[in-house]
Amino acid sequence: MERILALDAGEKRIGVAISDPLGITAQGLTVLENSPRVFDEIKEICQKYAVGRIVVGLPRNMDNTLGPRAQWSRQFAEKVARATGLPVDMEDERLTTAAAARVLLDADLSRKKRRRVVDKTAAVLILQSYLAKDVKK
Repeated sequence: MERILALDAGEKRIGVAISDPLGITAQGLTVLENSPRVFDEIKEICQKYAVGRIVVGLPRNMDNTLGPRAQWSRQFAEKVARATGLPVDMEDERLTTAAAARVLLDADLSRKKRRRVVDKTAAVLILQSYLAKDVKK
């Protein structure tokens, strides 16, 4: 089975998580700076880990509507699909960054350390959500 890569895309940083080869668990991989080279970096990660599908977080409003941030995420996902040639799905990411921050706060990480890993942790939560739904199919 091919691995699944999850991206928590932001204008400054992109959290990256990857599934195990069986598509059961999600592990945080890295945080990328959102620069012009980021699509090449994502492609390299996909090749290195034999990724077969990518999931990008879709920020919905609490009333389930899509705002400007969701449009930006969709455009980002399209660029990722073009750069990698892989299928890209969107996964509701409401509250994942807040949940990630809460997990890290509960783990008693310093503010500086939390800032460095919150995006990666949010990507893990996005991927766990996606994998849980995929298992139910």
